[in-house]
Amino acid sequence: MKKYSLFLLFVLCVSIQATAQYEFTPEVQIACTSVKSQGQTGTCWSFSTISFLESELIRLGKKPQDLSEMFIVRNTYKDKAQNYLLRQGNANYSEGSLSHDVMRAYKKHGIVPEFVYSGKLKPDTIHNHGKLMNSTKKMLDGWLKNKKTMGDWRAKYEAALNEHLGEASEEFTYLDKKYTPTTYAQSLGINPDDYITLTSYTHHPFYESFILEIPDNYSNGSYLNIPFEELMAVIDSALYNGYTIAWDGDVSEKSFSARSGIAVLPTDVKRKDLFDEPGQEMEVTQELRQATFENFSTTDDHLMHLVGIAKDQHGEKYYITKNSWGEISDFKGYLFMSEAFVQLKTVGIMVHKESIPVEIVDKLNR
Repeated sequence: MKKYSLFLLFVLCVSIQATAQYEFTPEVQIACTSVKSQGQTGTCWSFSTISFLESELIRLGKKPQDLSEMFIVRNTYKDKAQNYLLRQGNANYSEGSLSHDVMRAYKKHGIVPEFVYSGKLKPDTIHNHGKLMNSTKKMLDGWLKNKKTMGDWRAKYEAALNEHLGEASEEFTYLDKKYTPTTYAQSLGINPDDYITLTSYTHHPFYESFILEIPDNYSNGSYLNIPFEELMAVIDSALYNGYTIAWDGDVSEKSFSARSGIAVLPTDVKRKDLFDEPGQEMEVTQELRQATFENFSTTDDHLMHLVGIAKDQHGEKYYITKNSWGEISDFKGYLFMSEAFVQLKTVGIMVHKESIPVEIVDKLNR
C-alpha cells in the first residue's frame, strides 16, 4: 500500500537520463498508485479510471487503496450484454468502454478491493478475456436467433462470468469490518456525480453536451464540448492544482511508443531519432483536430492516467502519463506525451468538476 509514493522519487531520479537525449524536468507530480497491467484485454478504460480514482482518494486525504478493476469490468460486461440483447444485436459488444462507464458501474454496483476480486482464476496468470467474450457473444447471438429459448439469460450469463473470471463475493471483511461492494464504495467518500467528461469537436456546438460518436460509447455518455484551447486549459489547471485526469485518446501513431516512453507529434514522422531526442512538432488547430477525427486518423484507442507535467531540455511541455501495460520502458510503465500530441490526440477527458477553471464553468452554465 506504500508503493504510491515511490513514483515521485522514481521520476526525479530516472527521467533525466533514461531515454538517450531526452531530458525531462518534472514540474508537477501528483501521487498515484503502482503501475498495473491489463494483460491481453481491452480493459484500459477500467485500469485508467480506477487509477484515477485511487489518486482521488489520496488527494482527499484517504488511505491509499488498491481497487479492483475487474469488479467494474464484470458489471460493465453484464450491462453491455443487456444493451446488446435489447437492441437486438445492433450494438457494440466488446471489451472496450469509457471512463464514464466506470463511474456508472461504481454508482450502481459499488466497488471492492483488489484482494477481494482479482478477476483471475489463478493468481499468477495474466488477464485474457478472449475466450470469455467469444463464448458470451455466441451465447447472446444464439438467444437473439431463438428468442423463445432465452429464458433466464442473466443467470446463464452470470455463470459464464464465473467460469472465466471467478465468482464475485456479495460480502467481505476488510480491516475487521464487514462490507458489501456498495457500503465499501460509500466508505471511500467518492461521489460519482462529481466527475464529468469533456471533449472538443466542431460538429456539435461548444458549451453544450452531446453524445460522443465513438464505438466504445455504448452507454451513450454525454460530453461537454469546449474549444480545444480551453480543453488544454482544463488539463493544465487540473494538474497544477493537484487533480489528475483520466485521458482517452489515440495511440495508433508511429510517433507513440510505450516501449520508449515517448509520444510526440513530429513534422517528420520518418526521422530516425524520433525517440532519441526532441525535434520540431506540428502546430495543432481546432480544424486539424476535427479533420483527423472525421477521417479516423484520431480514434478512441486507449485510456490512460495523466499524473503530472514535465519540461524537456528546450522548455517544451510533456504530460507524465501512467499506462496500464505493466512496467515496460525505462520509465517503468510511464510515458511522456508532448503537448502537441495531447492537443491533437485527446478524444476526451474525465476530471473532478472543481478542477475546471471558473471562467470555463461560467461559459458552460450560460
